[in-house]
Amino acid sequence: MDFAYDARTEELRAKLLAFMDEHVHPAEAVAEEQRARLASPWDTPPVVEELKAEARRQGLWNLFLPDGEYGAGLTNLQYAPLAEITGRSPHLAPTALNCAAPDTGNMEVLAQFGDEAQKKQWLEPLLAGEIRSAFAMTEPEVASSDATNIETRIRRDGDSYVVDGRKWYISGAMNPDCRIFIVMGKTDPDGPDVRRRQSMILVPRDAPGVEVRRAMRVYGYEDHSHGGHAEVVFDGVRVPASNIIGEEGGGFAIAQARLGPGRIHHCMRLIGMAERAVELMCRRAVSRTAFGKTLAQQGVVQNWIADARVTIEQLRLLVLKTAWLMDTVGNQGAHTEIQAIKIATPRAVVDIIDKAVQAHGAGGVSQDFPLAELWTAARTLKLADGPDEVHQRSLARRELKKYL
Repeated sequence: MDFAYDARTEELRAKLLAFMDEHVHPAEAVAEEQRARLASPWDTPPVVEELKAEARRQGLWNLFLPDGEYGAGLTNLQYAPLAEITGRSPHLAPTALNCAAPDTGNMEVLAQFGDEAQKKQWLEPLLAGEIRSAFAMTEPEVASSDATNIETRIRRDGDSYVVDGRKWYISGAMNPDCRIFIVMGKTDPDGPDVRRRQSMILVPRDAPGVEVRRAMRVYGYEDHSHGGHAEVVFDGVRVPASNIIGEEGGGFAIAQARLGPGRIHHCMRLIGMAERAVELMCRRAVSRTAFGKTLAQQGVVQNWIADARVTIEQLRLLVLKTAWLMDTVGNQGAHTEIQAIKIATPRAVVDIIDKAVQAHGAGGVSQDFPLAELWTAARTLKLADGPDEVHQRSLARRELKKYL
């Protein structure tokens, strides 16, 4: 594995770093001010659309999608340092570049498994940033860490499918620009193969029977930047049979294909979040005095900073190795490493941000610094795309198998 960035990556890194300094970071406060004046807190602040237009003008658009026909055609290894940069402003930069979840995963699903009509109707406007989307998988009544538990029913009825079920923490669903759900449910609930019972289907947000019931908070936050996390009820929702993605029974496999890139994208951005936390911690440490010395002269704070730097460098190398393996041997060949980064990165970054919060005192938990929001996002990723314990269980089984 070559640790040097290639020429294209270096070019895009330089452009993206400048874009962040000149446009994204100055827009963070502007977006908050504009949101306070919007008719609905879920509406998109005008500055976000300005950022999207500028990012597209500069060629910083759809960088996440390795498919050259639809995206930038970057490898995972090329995209990793770019996603890290966007992680420094995780609630604004990914959206500005049309690289924000859950749209990224949904676009990957449609590009890989959608038919031509589905791509025309839904993928193309998503790629253009004209609409948003949501991925409806998690349910409140079952342990959704085990996707075979899902109870939402997708029943064939003539030339249609009828969808019934209740989902929650459906990211993006509160955004008024959200036009389409990818819904996972069971088409064959009693089938002999528990991993062939599920299917995925496209459900327009305005279809009769779709009720976006309420926004779910995350540690008290309503995540306006990502379009919220909603509870959604599907009550007898009828859609054409052509809305099924791939084939009946293919939902579990599609979910696994979707989650692999999603997991590494989260970890890439988490490293950027950690870098910003360390930067804020260092700036605070040299500017604040306690007990006759600056915080930077206090041994405990020095230890926090040193440990954070060591941890970030370790995580970055593991993420880059994983990206390289995904490019060279595929997602299955990188399965161990994908699980390893999903376990290690959120856990470590939560601790780094927590130390930065501590260095800021009361300011660390306030709205005057981004640390509380960064901590919330990082802590949530110990659950999103599979909780740590599920990945630990699977990874341990793979290790033990060598000795059985």
